[in-house]
Amino acid sequence: MSAVVPRSGSGLAVAPGDPPRPLPAGRRRRPVTSRVPPVVWLLLLVPLAVEMFWVFWPALNSFQLSFTKWSGVGAAVPVGLKNYRTLLADPIFHTAIKNNVLWVIGFGGFSVVTGLALALALNRPRRGVAVYRSAIYLPMVFSLAVTGLFWRVLYQPDGPINTVLGAIGINTGEHQWLADPRTALGAILIAAIWRQGGYIMVLYLAGLKGCDPSLEEAAAVDGASWWQRFRHIVMPQLHNVNTVVFAVTVIDSLRTFDIVWAMTRGGPYNSTQLLSTYMYQVGFTVVNLGYGSAIAVVIFVLAIAFIITYLVRATRED
Repeated sequence: MSAVVPRSGSGLAVAPGDPPRPLPAGRRRRPVTSRVPPVVWLLLLVPLAVEMFWVFWPALNSFQLSFTKWSGVGAAVPVGLKNYRTLLADPIFHTAIKNNVLWVIGFGGFSVVTGLALALALNRPRRGVAVYRSAIYLPMVFSLAVTGLFWRVLYQPDGPINTVLGAIGINTGEHQWLADPRTALGAILIAAIWRQGGYIMVLYLAGLKGCDPSLEEAAAVDGASWWQRFRHIVMPQLHNVNTVVFAVTVIDSLRTFDIVWAMTRGGPYNSTQLLSTYMYQVGFTVVNLGYGSAIAVVIFVLAIAFIITYLVRATRED
């Protein structure tokens, strides 16, 4: 004899094997769209409309312009794939691509390592830790242009960097760091990492707060070393944070413009030219908006390719 279970919210009795009975006509569930208050739809649709107008429409327009030749005045002249064929033979574009690869590796790698190391060092509550966190995050308050101008002063031949190096016995001969093609890109990279490290630190601090400390304590009792606990217990729990950090770092690497433009404007001799600075130079200095739009499309494709590849790998691992 099967047990009879009363249906929740009604006086009807239903046996475990019986199919569910339909709700009365007056009590059927309403569609999701009718259950959401109109004010919520308003708050969602207004930002979406603004995003479509200020972001998606210019992006689509830029893609269309990449197949034209246009100086910003008059009608755009269709040229087909000519802009992209010109890019393949453009030596400055090749330099910008190479510098962007170095920038993604250097800026992304060192920023993540620096931010993660700082987060691990400042994760434990101790006296003065909030002051250190605030001081390290402080550079993020300033814009990239201000950061670039600040470091440009530091890199002057008679500036603090050469003075400090001379004080510790390293004679630089008042080296002009930003005027030397061999050191200019590395000098800008140091300034960018100095600013980005605090931001990555905050992201990892948030992730570390969500880690289960009991797992690490149990591993320590079993004799696991610090590195083993970090690699096999902490890092797997930071998987979601790593995804966010990777996406943010790649996007920031490919759209880096302000700090390079403020410090060197892509010089000397195009040695610090990135795709973003070259796009701006071609589009708004030379005023060849069609060619500049083609470079913008390349930046977009590279960013999407990096992010989708990483997300596919992360999904497969899950």
